[in-house]
Amino acid sequence: MTSYRTTISANQLADRAHEPDLVILDARFTLDDEEWGARAYAGSHLPGAQYANLATHLAGPIIPGVTGRRPFPDPAEFAATLSAWGIGPGTQVVTYDADNGLMAAARTWFMLRWMGHDDVAVLDGGIQSWIAAGLPLTDVAPTPAPAVFTAHMRPQMLAVVDDVDALRLDADWCVFDSRSEEGYHGGGKYQDPVRGHIAGAGLADRALTIAPGGGFRPAAELREHFDALLADVPADHVIFYCGSGVTAAQNVLAMELAGLSGSRMYVGSWSEWITDPAREIEL
Repeated sequence: MTSYRTTISANQLADRAHEPDLVILDARFTLDDEEWGARAYAGSHLPGAQYANLATHLAGPIIPGVTGRRPFPDPAEFAATLSAWGIGPGTQVVTYDADNGLMAAARTWFMLRWMGHDDVAVLDGGIQSWIAAGLPLTDVAPTPAPAVFTAHMRPQMLAVVDDVDALRLDADWCVFDSRSEEGYHGGGKYQDPVRGHIAGAGLADRALTIAPGGGFRPAAELREHFDALLADVPADHVIFYCGSGVTAAQNVLAMELAGLSGSRMYVGSWSEWITDPAREIEL
């Protein structure tokens, strides 16, 4: 049976929709209204999909002055969540978002890989690609059969704040801000009280990984895009961050699609970096 480990198309997912080893996670979420995703899911979702809430299922407690806005949950607690969703060793997981924004779908993909589960893919183009393919939606929530998820942690996928501080000016490494150019320079809407970016970090706008018509750009285009950003720096010497450690995962996924494996994510991101005023920032 084919395993999907980066992205999956709507038609590919539809072909596997009735297989018992499939778990679909609806990860729709918006920072402006944290209850919107749950309401959207209740209204309609892919058949068999369960709701994965970024605020509760995919994030742990915020420690004021220490963590960013979306720290990872405790691995044991997250493993229990995955078990309750019916995810075991042989499960193909597919996660999707509202559209090409990939607010939390890429983060879900990244977190499962961090926990050691490789058979996880993002629905390319989100729920809109499913609708565009003429495939059905439902408002029926499934009752999954619990499984036993055993974590095989990959701490090497993460960068912590001290790593970023030590490597941000190192010519052999790249630290990239995944937000827009406007946000990188302190403009636009901010969820945090301080504007700007980590001093020494480059810009890798995650939106540039998406094709004009929706979905990720072809692998060759992504490779060209990242090669231009990385120059001669190897993929495993790349760290991505964003505002709160969510959308940076889109760049990690796009790197995988480009054949560039091993990049890391700084989950604390900008919202953690600014908790210490001694850490250098730039506009």
